[in-house]
Amino acid sequence: MSGTGLRLPLVALCLLIAGVLADHQRPFRVHPNSIRYNVNNNRPIIGILSQEPSKTMASVSPESVSYIAASYVKWLEGQGARVVPIKVNQPDSYYKTVFDSINGLLIPGGGASLVSSGYGKAGSILYDLAIEANDNGDFFPVWGTCLGFELLLYLSAGKRDFLTTCNSYNRASSLKFLSDASVSRLYQRAPNDVLKTLSKEKSTSNFHHWCMTKENLTASSLDNFYRPLATSTDDDGLEFVATIEAISYPFWGVQFHPEKNVYEWGANLTSVPHWPSAIKAGQYFAEFFVNQARKSQHRFASRQEEATYLIYNYAPVYTGNVSSSFLQSYFFN
Repeated sequence: MSGTGLRLPLVALCLLIAGVLADHQRPFRVHPNSIRYNVNNNRPIIGILSQEPSKTMASVSPESVSYIAASYVKWLEGQGARVVPIKVNQPDSYYKTVFDSINGLLIPGGGASLVSSGYGKAGSILYDLAIEANDNGDFFPVWGTCLGFELLLYLSAGKRDFLTTCNSYNRASSLKFLSDASVSRLYQRAPNDVLKTLSKEKSTSNFHHWCMTKENLTASSLDNFYRPLATSTDDDGLEFVATIEAISYPFWGVQFHPEKNVYEWGANLTSVPHWPSAIKAGQYFAEFFVNQARKSQHRFASRQEEATYLIYNYAPVYTGNVSSSFLQSYFFN
């Protein structure tokens, strides 16, 4: 196991200012004259990208083309956001309409191909829209979890794959914070008890067979786009990047599953940490991302149009009988 202590005192994680790294980082892109950065949107809507179901999942709803695990929806709703499911294999105009109407994008974990799936293709379109929007001063945050973390790295590397195989499936881990964590937007103001839980307890839920190492992040030049903020180790002692934050964009990714701590109870998920401090830590990430989405002023053309896109038009289905990962899922055809 890697060391679990913070490299800096916990108090420093909340008190250090980002200016100490200014000499070697590009500044975060904030449009100085835009009121959108100073006005909170208290009706945030976040899009969750769907993906093709596995054969087992498809047996629950054979006519469906894609699905979203309900735990991701609950994770965001629990912090005051509403959700729009984003379907796969749609025309570009659909993704543009949805993008212009939502306040953030969550790219969830799963088992889809980064290269050939509808998930990967839709994710690429939305990623490009997010880059363009932020370059133009239109704040739009993106969050990637597990496979979504991997997709962000793949897209930011020009659709090149620098991941390596690892053995971190059904494993609870702690985080080893790196020096940039203390000045990151994600961890700088995190509560001390949350930071202590993440660094001292095996409080992150890992379900992945691919990892990004610090060495590959540097070799790929992805460290010019993302700062690695924390690492974990797999069953064989391999140290991998567990949290990333884009230097110049409001993009974040975690290799672990903070939503599982709160909402997934499958019998085979023996490693998922459900104790109170781990649940609070999992909820912190949702709170952070939803608060980022509040800075976006995107909106639907009308409340009527908004209502037709929201997740409330669909009912979650019990999938715990066929899936070891998800108790409930939403299906889309």
